[in-house]
Amino acid sequence: MIRLENILTPGRSLVNAPGGSKKRALEQVANLISREVPDLDAQKVFEALIAREKLGSTGFGNGIAIPHCRLAGCESPISALLHLDAPIDFDAIDGAPVDLLFVLLVPQAATDAHLELLRQIASMLDRKDVRERLRSAPSNEALYQVVLDVQNGH
Repeated sequence: MIRLENILTPGRSLVNAPGGSKKRALEQVANLISREVPDLDAQKVFEALIAREKLGSTGFGNGIAIPHCRLAGCESPISALLHLDAPIDFDAIDGAPVDLLFVLLVPQAATDAHLELLRQIASMLDRKDVRERLRSAPSNEALYQVVLDVQNGH
């Protein structure tokens, strides 16, 4: 089974990320990912995420969004986690603004394993204690560490 900590890195975990708008936040995500994974073009990542949002917002409620999409040229799943400096409107189902973005990019030929990752992310963020720990993480490293701890049952 693919584990979240294997597809997320401290370098793709970001606290105090400038939000501003949904579009700006997704641009940040795309730039963050392409810096760490040079094979992936920031513009392509951005466009794929925006196209997915047009099908329906990935704002899940409780201030969380899980932007995700299939991406040509993506060899294996890649994740990024952002805690925004201020909540933004994300057209979430509960209408609440979003400040936690957990992003998942999967290969074009996505499988059940990839759906399972999405489920793992959603169930982790469903927990109030986890959301609070993510929101209070003081650094990128600490943000990543929360995910690691939760995955290991702490």
